[in-house]
Amino acid sequence: MRSSTRFTPVAGAVCAAVLTLSGPVARAVPAEGGHAATLSALRAFQSQAGPGAAVHAGALGGSWTLSAGTGTAGADLPIGPDEYFRVGSQTKTFVAVVVLQLAEEGRVALNAPVADHLPGVVAGNGYDGARITVRQLLQHTSGIAPYNPYPGVSTPRPEPDGAYSLTALVRQGLSVPPVAEPGAGFTYSNTNYYVLGLLIEKLTGQPVHRAVTERAIAPLGLTRTLFPAPGERALPAPAVNGYHIARLGPFSVWTPVTDYDSSLYSSVGGMVSTLADLTAFHRALAGGALLAPESLAEMRTTLEVNPTVAYGLGLHRRALPCGGTAWGHSGVVPGYQSYTLVTDDGRHASVVTNAAIQFGALPTAALYKVMDTALCEDAPQDS
Repeated sequence: MRSSTRFTPVAGAVCAAVLTLSGPVARAVPAEGGHAATLSALRAFQSQAGPGAAVHAGALGGSWTLSAGTGTAGADLPIGPDEYFRVGSQTKTFVAVVVLQLAEEGRVALNAPVADHLPGVVAGNGYDGARITVRQLLQHTSGIAPYNPYPGVSTPRPEPDGAYSLTALVRQGLSVPPVAEPGAGFTYSNTNYYVLGLLIEKLTGQPVHRAVTERAIAPLGLTRTLFPAPGERALPAPAVNGYHIARLGPFSVWTPVTDYDSSLYSSVGGMVSTLADLTAFHRALAGGALLAPESLAEMRTTLEVNPTVAYGLGLHRRALPCGGTAWGHSGVVPGYQSYTLVTDDGRHASVVTNAAIQFGALPTAALYKVMDTALCEDAPQDS
């Protein structure tokens, strides 16, 4: 759900722990045809990540799946391409698609101030919605400070039914003063996409989960992708179980993540999907199934974030080591770390591991290695 900021697990927020040996116990299931380099990268990633990890990848000729470790700690259940997990900030791409669709319909302009549609929402504590545009929210150039909620920590008071309102989450996010002037540079902040959730609700007259479902999920027939409504806590079956992790020498302690209300992450990271559906979504987006060419070009207008990744409007651009460019988004949310990328020639890869809230750094470099290797193994060869 965020790029690099750490969360700290909270005592009492989780269930019983499972103690396992790390490293050699990881079991890999090779795809037909091998993909030995990707399998090696996946094993290395899983050894640093959750009890399990999987990659679903391929090209125009078809898809394949590799799995290492297990989707349930203490068992032998490789993660499959059609098992549900929380996708975290991969939600942001779906939300950005809906905002761009609304722009195509003339309901909002990307360069319009957000205050034109949500007066008084982005205000106070140094914020002025009359100076922050919709484009800047989409691209994290609004200057709004980073905000990373975690169940029970840094959250507003929930509603009586236990759900969280977008308005309250926006207020919580804006309780920290700006880190920059609007348009001055890139600062990844979930608050940008909470505000965009409110914008979608204002423009469509629908809850954001319903608007995204009707506009970006249902038209593609993604039957294993859902944007849960407030109050929906449990994952559907079959599910990849998510864990916290603490490493003690050669041992790993896996602590199951309890169910939490998806509305806490809502339009910044509340969605649930599968590896297969995420690649299908991004391939459809790249192929023009959701947006006009001009809107997709806007989405792909990027700012450099680091030497290999740039950020557009809810979309990553990643330079591949074998040459070429891939497009997609990453996601981190309690229990899961994931990433999906596609290329315009039909290559695709989606990776998940079932632990993300750790002591120490996330194994992001190892995750990138899996993605790069999977996409480059299927790269067209020069004749």
